[in-house]
Amino acid sequence: MQRVFILSPARTTGKRAALLYNEGASFDLACRLRQEGGVAIGDVFAFLSGLYFRGKLAYARRFAVPPAECAGGYVITSDMGLVACEHRIILARLRQFSRTMIDPAEPNYRRPLERTAGDLAALLPSEAEVVLLGSIATDKYIAILREQFGDRLAFPREFIGRGDMSRGGLLLRAAAAGTELEYVAIHAAASRTGARPPKLLPIKRRAARPAEQ
Repeated sequence: MQRVFILSPARTTGKRAALLYNEGASFDLACRLRQEGGVAIGDVFAFLSGLYFRGKLAYARRFAVPPAECAGGYVITSDMGLVACEHRIILARLRQFSRTMIDPAEPNYRRPLERTAGDLAALLPSEAEVVLLGSIATDKYIAILREQFGDRLAFPREFIGRGDMSRGGLLLRAAAAGTELEYVAIHAAASRTGARPPKLLPIKRRAARPAEQ
């Protein structure tokens, strides 16, 4: 089955964002953001959000099966709607994101999301699945996406009851193991919230090999 993923956004304000906005920043990501070629928005948001977004990005890159004319993963942004995870941005574009609130009542957020989601819905075959990797208990984007994708919009069942960090860890483990999660249509879910599941078991790390003599 053809499948694309929609990733909820990362915060473009806060301490991690301030590291990128700092004119004196000399680490690799900050330097590349200041260059003409920029950096893939997925990688920028992974830096801003840490474990949760890294999990979403790794999972989407591992399991997306898009039609030829579509990307495998799209990020929700504050003022550009859906943007392909591999779309490259520069620092000025990141600063612009921080000036618009992610709020359905904000036209500069809502209208681009409606437009780009509608464009993607028109490109996808009717049987293609659209999987949201993001909070399923918020209405910041659920209602808008459902208007465009209808019954095709799904989410991982295992997200129910988990917090952001737990979801991130779950997705990283699934991507590394090549084990896809179970998806359920958002409209068919009995509940988008639930009891907290057991904590994930720690990842076993391989013992280091002894150095050769």
